Amino acid sequence: MTDIAALARPWGPVAHPPRLVAQRENAVYAVTFADGRRAALRVHRPGYRSRAEVAAELDWTAALAAQGFPCPMPLATEAGAWLPETGPLTSVVSWMEGAAPDPDTATTPEHMHALGALLRTLHDAADRAALPPPPGPGWTVETLLGDTPRLSRFWESPALDAPGAALLMQARDALRLALPTMAGAEHGFVHGDPLRENLMLGVDGLGLIDFDDCGSGMRGYDLGSALIQTALMPGAPDRAAALAEGYGTPSLTPHLSAWVLLRALASCGWAVSRLPPQDPRIAAYAARATQLAGTWTG
Repeated sequence: MTDIAALARPWGPVAHPPRLVAQRENAVYAVTFADGRRAALRVHRPGYRSRAEVAAELDWTAALAAQGFPCPMPLATEAGAWLPETGPLTSVVSWMEGAAPDPDTATTPEHMHALGALLRTLHDAADRAALPPPPGPGWTVETLLGDTPRLSRFWESPALDAPGAALLMQARDALRLALPTMAGAEHGFVHGDPLRENLMLGVDGLGLIDFDDCGSGMRGYDLGSALIQTALMPGAPDRAAALAEGYGTPSLTPHLSAWVLLRALASCGWAVSRLPPQDPRIAAYAARATQLAGTWTG
């Protein structure tokens, strides 16, 4: 069994045994150090991201937090580095107070307006930071819709029948042509996964955590990701308009359905590559992708 307290030791002795708070791509533990610092210890999933990619993520979030953007600030080890020299790939970031917005709040146009404003602040702060692009595949037309998408070939999901697979291939081909000239196609630093569970609602408003999927890509991918969890719920057009308004670009509104579909296709592929075959999310994500594809290609 891994000694989690020992993994935290490069940052200092802990006051209490670390407590597991999330288990997704990484295992995340709440930790309190002996000097009173509260932090999140992340044990990165082996093989998911390289040491260079994690180091770049921490460079970026440090630059964003230094500008006042509401995200965790990386903490350096006692040796002055973001990452320990030996052992499992681990990192520590400052603790953010708050909780993910509840599902009812996340369906309101007011929430989407605030989220749009948060993403605009993120993208503008990233442009000012002007750091080298994070290494890795990024979120581009090719890495999302090419022959070997980074999150797997979504059109080969076992949950798809032949007509469903053909529909997703049709949507893929249409998006490859449409996205490069569509509003939102400008490239820059993106979070990559601004889902509800990666938002932190505190006394000062919304913040953003879990930059594990950050990279260089199309800014519209962040906007589509922000809408994907409520895309099939009543009121979707109002939420899309509120997001675009909060982002400061109301003219994006008619294009957001394409960016939502792009995220739906990516999530369909993610489910196939990450989840056990019997997981119901594989079928759910495939069904969502086909419904959105049918509407968009209509």
